[in-house]
Amino acid sequence: MQYANLQKAIFQARPNRFIAQVTLDGSPVTVHVKNTGRCRELLVPGCTVYLVRSDNPARKTQYDLVAVEKGSLLINMDAQAPNRLFREWVERGKFLPDVTLLRPEHTYGDSRFDFYLERSGRPGLVEVKGCTLEEGGIARFPDAPTERGVRHIEGLIRARQAGLDAWLCVVVQMEGMRCFMPNDATHPAFGAALRRAAEAGVHVQALECRVWPDGAEITGRIPVEL
Repeated sequence: MQYANLQKAIFQARPNRFIAQVTLDGSPVTVHVKNTGRCRELLVPGCTVYLVRSDNPARKTQYDLVAVEKGSLLINMDAQAPNRLFREWVERGKFLPDVTLLRPEHTYGDSRFDFYLERSGRPGLVEVKGCTLEEGGIARFPDAPTERGVRHIEGLIRARQAGLDAWLCVVVQMEGMRCFMPNDATHPAFGAALRRAAEAGVHVQALECRVWPDGAEITGRIPVEL
């Protein structure tokens, strides 16, 4: 996954979850934040961020904020990136070698999942979560309570019980993490649901990314500790 028209800026403030104020080439600019999560540990005044300039002249903001430096760590924080990265990973034959069909946005029961997948005709569901939270070399999700995330996990459990394959794939939007763990301190119900899912046969995987300012790619799996 590659971005075009990238520029470097300095983060100043985030008035709300949709926009941020940055300094670009010495001038104040308001930009769109492509992640509605809290990201409080990432977007701190004075940090370096990376922007993608839009070609749409009708937009209220010319730039999207897509990546941030956290010390020596570069983190992609584009909320739309995980699904794109996962699709590329599957199409490269890295996720599973026998995928014959991958279709986005599939409704099953009362939930919509990110992907419907078939392996030699065998159906399966995939829910993808993007992870930008790092604590001491451990990737954690979520960074804020997510009842929607719990519902997705419960839907995957029901799908597995009905005979479908099911995956919960956490795309870790940074590299060098020792493992992935659910963020029980922030949302214990999510961690509990994830453990129930693993016991029910849902495949829980964490996929690490190599990240550069204008792009990212999944490079492999890291351990999951539940």
